[in-house]
Amino acid sequence: MIKKLDRLIIKAFIGPFLITFLIALFILVMQFFWKYIDDLVGKGLDSFTLLELTGLVTTTWVPIALPLSILLSSIMTFGNLGESFELVAIKSAGIPLLRFMRPLIWITAVLCVAAFLFANYVIPVANLKFETLLQDIQLKKPAFDIKEGVFYNKMPGYTIKISKKDKTGSLIDKIVIFEQNNVLQDNLITADRGVMSLSSDKQTLNFKLVKGIYYQEKGPRYTTGTDFIRLGFQDYTKHFDLSSFAINRSTDSLYKDNAQMLSVRQLSIALDSLHHTSQAFIRNNNLGIRSYLHYNRITHDTTWTQVEARNSRPVSMHTLIPDSLRWSIDERARSSLSGLRSQVDIQQLEYSGMEANIRVHLVEWHRKFSLSVACMVLFLIGAPLGSIIRKGGLGLPLVFAVIFFVIFHLLNTFGEKFARGAQLTPFLGMWLSVFVMLPIGFFLTYKAMQDSQLFNKEFYFRTFKWAQATIARFRRAPDPALEAIAAEKEA
Repeated sequence: MIKKLDRLIIKAFIGPFLITFLIALFILVMQFFWKYIDDLVGKGLDSFTLLELTGLVTTTWVPIALPLSILLSSIMTFGNLGESFELVAIKSAGIPLLRFMRPLIWITAVLCVAAFLFANYVIPVANLKFETLLQDIQLKKPAFDIKEGVFYNKMPGYTIKISKKDKTGSLIDKIVIFEQNNVLQDNLITADRGVMSLSSDKQTLNFKLVKGIYYQEKGPRYTTGTDFIRLGFQDYTKHFDLSSFAINRSTDSLYKDNAQMLSVRQLSIALDSLHHTSQAFIRNNNLGIRSYLHYNRITHDTTWTQVEARNSRPVSMHTLIPDSLRWSIDERARSSLSGLRSQVDIQQLEYSGMEANIRVHLVEWHRKFSLSVACMVLFLIGAPLGSIIRKGGLGLPLVFAVIFFVIFHLLNTFGEKFARGAQLTPFLGMWLSVFVMLPIGFFLTYKAMQDSQLFNKEFYFRTFKWAQATIARFRRAPDPALEAIAAEKEA
């Protein structure tokens, strides 16, 4: 049975959590559009494509928005209860803080599990579709837009100029059209006026021209015996194919092997394959290097003979080689070393790429767990912090939430960068933010249980006044040694 106290804290938490989650998600989605605004504007995207892109972007930002909303909502919940003295009344009734936090701890644990399942099963599919759609939008041509007095050459095979358009954009005057598909020279069409319209499926642009001339040259190439044709017309209709301006949707299989598009099980399988490939590469690499080291093929039993050790000074290798063979042996050695160096450099680059790919897969594997655990860690920071500051609303709680989340996000970003660059192991890099923030959460929880005045400005003001008074008292205190010397001088 859920007690009334549990209902109170759950009801106080649900509202701020939903609001902050939606606000955080909205801000993160807007950040994406600010970043890619140049790739989206002027492409003539339809409403369905924009809604699909917005939904995919929103889905991919959920793992980041969830910890932030838990942090801010927990600070707001306990800050509101502390500001209204409900938290004081609960503590005065003998109920400890951990007992009061227990229902929210269970809710946060459920959110952690939900965050992991979401990151494991939904995020890979959303990333796959998002990357495919974003790539298709970036490769899409700008929307068809002919301006007055400007040559428009975005349409393949044509350059169009219109001197004037009416307000509706359909009636046009002084039209010039260059057809660039002729091997001799561009065909030219001019007209005094016309009507511009789109077909019902928006795949064809129709120009109905009135009173114009069509110039064309025909004949064999690289000769002077060509025919120049000048054809006048009263009505002429020109059709332009606009299929190249439509967005070409790629298949999702293009990015299916990317580490961000895989679940935990798929990442484990991919890592196992990558490790086997790396070990096989090392074995083949050792065999390839041995082919350049000729002395490895010399066996001890067949070539070397036992000689008695002598107390003599070591001699140079060149003194043991006849003069007639010394130059050829040196050339063979230099050639072998040059080939070996090239082989090692190539294999080093290939092996570095394999290791980087393994690190990327390990980073994505740990990310699915670390971001889920971060929800609980940030709750352990937000709940005691709210009970200490005892301020509700979006003022002071938002300031503290932003500070701690920025620290968490920077640690997470730096850890991922160091892990990808091999400065840290993938495990330590992806769990760095959790390892740093978890002791802070335990410290704040301990201070909240002890009713600490950690963020009480009056406490620091009283401490400062006490220190100032103590220093002043020590300054005014007489020194017995100095008083004795002064008394002797007076005597």
